[in-house]
Amino acid sequence: MDFGPFLLLASLEGLVQAAVLSLTALGLCLTFGVMRVVNVSHGEFYMLGAVIAWWAASILGPKYALSGYLIALFLAPCIVGLLALASERFVLRSLNYEPEATIVATIGILYIIQQTVLMSFGPDAKPVNPPFYFRIDFPWFGYSGYKLFVIGAAIVVLSGTWYVLARTRVGLIMRATQLDRDMAQAFGIPIKRVYAYVFAAGAMYAALAAVLIVPIRQAHYLMGADPLLMSFIVVIIGGLGSVRGAIVAAVLIGMSDGIISMFFSPTLAKMVSTLLVALVLVFRPQGLFGVKTS
Repeated sequence: MDFGPFLLLASLEGLVQAAVLSLTALGLCLTFGVMRVVNVSHGEFYMLGAVIAWWAASILGPKYALSGYLIALFLAPCIVGLLALASERFVLRSLNYEPEATIVATIGILYIIQQTVLMSFGPDAKPVNPPFYFRIDFPWFGYSGYKLFVIGAAIVVLSGTWYVLARTRVGLIMRATQLDRDMAQAFGIPIKRVYAYVFAAGAMYAALAAVLIVPIRQAHYLMGADPLLMSFIVVIIGGLGSVRGAIVAAVLIGMSDGIISMFFSPTLAKMVSTLLVALVLVFRPQGLFGVKTS
């Protein structure tokens, strides 16, 4: 394959990674931006979404792959969101959202989810059949229609999120809570309820991203580590708490990761991402779109 078509193929793979990474990082960004909580268990919420998708697909079987997938698209974010609500209510809220304490607590949640899934799901990776099969024929190669669906689905979800945050009362409440918690509470905004819903929403984004990607990859009880690391990289580069920065950084990192992985190696792609984080921390500690604090 010539360089041009190969670059196009690598760019499409990068867009798929960017689409999934943007959803995962968006959940982490919302949690930190509004609550100032570093959720180390975010990757396990992602993993749990993939496992639930496998469970739904295995119950219905390959004959009903589309039905199982649609059920998983609804069920996985709901179950993970309820688990996140319980974690916020009984763990984070009791710690009064103290930064150091919540980091330790979410590490504990991470191991609880991971070991529970290991005991019930097993140590082996398990595939999930795509809900549909078709190929888009380019002049040089054919490309998976499902991967293009993943890109389109991410765009729809991100557009809906932007509308909610920028144009609705819910978004106004979240932005007010993010800017000044005490003032928002003085105006009657139920801060703890906002925190609970934001923490649940962040976990639901991770679960949704996992359902989208699991037919391309496989469900495994250790699959949450890499999305967590990449999400932290994206949030740091984009700016802590900046949704716009998280999306832009996710596209940059996802595209570079996909292209470098195809032309060179995945290891080099991770090295480049880590180098970008180091450069941002040195030359622009607040991130590309973060606000510099005095």
